[in-house]
Amino acid sequence: MQTIIKQPFTNVQLELLKTFSHNLPENDLLDLKKTLATFFADKLINHADKIWNDEKWNDEKVDSLLQTKIKKSK
Repeated sequence: MQTIIKQPFTNVQLELLKTFSHNLPENDLLDLKKTLATFFADKLINHADKIWNDEKWNDEKVDSLLQTKIKKSK
């Protein structure tokens, strides 16, 4: 019998709950965390690279932004 889990879980959370319905040894859990971190870091880097290319960013634009003072809102 398959357990049905109701929302508020996301589809990813539901899949992970079904897949890992048992305890992992600590070293395997650490490996899984590193794998997930790498997955999301790679997606973020790819997205940033796409924006860099699409918006035609360059070192001068980045340097200009680094010199910009941003007002803090209260």
